[in-house]
This record gives sequence, C-alpha cells and structure tokens, in this order.
Amino acid sequence: MNDQITASPLVCHGQACIHGTRIPVRQVLRMLACGDSVEDLLQEFPSVTREDILACFDVTTKPQ
Repeated sequence: MNDQITASPLVCHGQACIHGTRIPVRQVLRMLACGDSVEDLLQEFPSVTREDILACFDVTTKPQ
C-alpha cells in the first residue's frame, strides 16, 4: 500500500487500514461521503493525522 495505509490478514480481516490502527480506509471514506469533514474525523480518531486521511484517497485512486 503505502507508509500510512497497510493491509494484513491478521487485522480487520485483511482490509486496508490506517497504519497502526484498526480504522479501515473504507470507514474513513464512508464518513467523508456522508458529510463528515476531515476535522470531524480528526476529532473522532485522535491518533489519526490529516496525512493519514488524505492517504486513504491514494489507495482508492491507484491502478490495481
């Protein structure tokens, strides 16, 4: 993936997650799509950085 996004079969059933957390990329994107702002996510997940959130977009836009 990249430095901020990882996937392991031992964490969240192999879903892409923010590194060092159990926060799935799809959850971050879902929250943003439902109207939450980046600032809302930073408050909801204090261990996550703005760069972590932005890295979620990179995972979804890179060709497979």
